[in-house]
Amino acid sequence: MPDPSLSEALREAYASAPADEVVYHTLELRHAAFTQPIRVVRDDADLTARLEPTAPENPGEMVTFVGFGFDLTKPEVSATGVPQCSIEIDNVSREILANVELAMTGIDPIMVTYREYLASDLEGPQNDPPMTLTVVSISADVFRVRAVASYPDISNRRFPREDYTTERFPGLVAQ
Repeated sequence: MPDPSLSEALREAYASAPADEVVYHTLELRHAAFTQPIRVVRDDADLTARLEPTAPENPGEMVTFVGFGFDLTKPEVSATGVPQCSIEIDNVSREILANVELAMTGIDPIMVTYREYLASDLEGPQNDPPMTLTVVSISADVFRVRAVASYPDISNRRFPREDYTTERFPGLVAQ
């Protein structure tokens, strides 16, 4: 199934695979315990690119993604279950490992945003909106960080989400 969030330029790059066009895959990990988001790019060199105006951190700013080897399996589109994504970051630095271990001890979830950039256009991600997921499980050691992330499970939320109480809605009580 085609991804409607991809820009026309990115779809064209994937379809024709021109030799002079490079697609950069980036990850941003955010947590309340982090002093700043962890931003990595799947490359051996750092990448400076502009975030989208609706980004949760540094909206619309040029930021640096540090070159790291990582693998990401995008969630499958299916009618059953909550789609999940697996992420592996290799040869993690001490800083990343310390931040992940700190986040693992807290109760707040780690949020992950996946963005794709074209080398010819670093003025904003080519997947709009970028894919943002919540980490549901994570493990880390000095060699690798492994995580499973998913979209929020909206199928198990109660409906309606609002509590209709007599304090908030006095008209519910017969006079």
